[in-house]
Amino acid sequence: MKAVVTVIGKDMVGILAKVSTTCAEANANVVEVTQSVLQEYFAMVMLIDISEMNCELDTLRENLQKNVAGMTIHVMHEDIFNSMHRI
Repeated sequence: MKAVVTVIGKDMVGILAKVSTTCAEANANVVEVTQSVLQEYFAMVMLIDISEMNCELDTLRENLQKNVAGMTIHVMHEDIFNSMHRI
């Protein structure tokens, strides 16, 4: 099982570190990540393996929002993501 995490907001030091640490604390493994800085804005899409995760996706989302304050963060289960993007 996988989930997609998106993070968007003003660029600052340590965003990737905070997100990956929060995922590690939830036992969610980072499978793939892409990030970009567009002028002063940070944008990241991360694919995580949640098959061994020790909490619910809502809890992970809450922890991410608490640990990476000021950013717009979305956490979506792979099945929902795939359903939304199916033609």
